[in-house]
Amino acid sequence: MNTRLSTALMHWDYISPLLTPASNEVEYQALIESLDVLLDKGAADESSPLAGLACMVGDLISAYEQKHYPMPEAMSNIEVLCFFMDRDNLRQQDLPEIGNQAKVSEVLSGHRAINLRQAKALSERFSVDLALFLSN
Repeated sequence: MNTRLSTALMHWDYISPLLTPASNEVEYQALIESLDVLLDKGAADESSPLAGLACMVGDLISAYEQKHYPMPEAMSNIEVLCFFMDRDNLRQQDLPEIGNQAKVSEVLSGHRAINLRQAKALSERFSVDLALFLSN
């Protein structure tokens, strides 16, 4: 048996938690703490001998997060508009960027798309990225 493997086997009880997927929140937090220590020891530098281990630990953290903390589905541009209307307590007639109340109603019901001019005006009004109001 080679020396590296012998050494790894002698220390396996200490190493294995770093290479084992987290099955609960305590193990997940331990992986995060381990990654923090690795990064503090220079593992962010790809030439570091710890870089590969940091990458593996990061992958284990990511896998746990994807399973236990999934990202919500992307909102449609209408849902984004409804969010801002609710947040700012706006009514249909409060959105001249779209047009009169009838046009706003058509947009909110999905019968009319938000055009580029309206999307630009809404992104300026709410100080957000234009892409949030483009069709999706």
